Amino acid sequence: MARLLRGPWSLLFRKAASRAIGGRPVSGVLGIRAGHGDAGSLKKHEPPLAKSEWRKKLTPEQFYVTREKGTEPPFSGIYLNNKESGMYHCVCCDSPLFSSDKKYCSGTGWPSFSEAHGTSGSDESSTGVLRRVDTSLGAVRTEVVCKRCEAHLGHVFPDGPGPTGQRFCINSVALKFKPGKP
Repeated sequence: MARLLRGPWSLLFRKAASRAIGGRPVSGVLGIRAGHGDAGSLKKHEPPLAKSEWRKKLTPEQFYVTREKGTEPPFSGIYLNNKESGMYHCVCCDSPLFSSDKKYCSGTGWPSFSEAHGTSGSDESSTGVLRRVDTSLGAVRTEVVCKRCEAHLGHVFPDGPGPTGQRFCINSVALKFKPGKP
């Protein structure tokens, strides 16, 4: 019986996941987009930290968002209205993630970016982010995590500006801004 149920549900889930990430294929590893950094290309430059170590390193809000997949309240983030030139890094591991050149005001209440730093056309293999399927709220969304430390950053949606049409909706608390030339 379980075998019969698994087949149709698996197919429905794969179709929903594919729609959530713009019709692009999803690899066999749940939530990681094929061709955009599958599990084999996850680059960890340091051993993973235990939860207790992350709690010591991060503020309670940073820990909640990045390690427990939380969300900061809309319109509360320190980088929402930041217009300085520079680079946005992961608050956990300092990996460069987004350039101020690709930041825009989406009106959603969180910093928004049209692409991740290092994107070349539609190729995100040289970026510091990974995409994963997220079904935590009963709908299929695409989660964005740091490639190096797997910190939850936010989500990406297909309603952004051209030419990519993407909106990386990122929590300020998951970022560290470094002013300068992006």
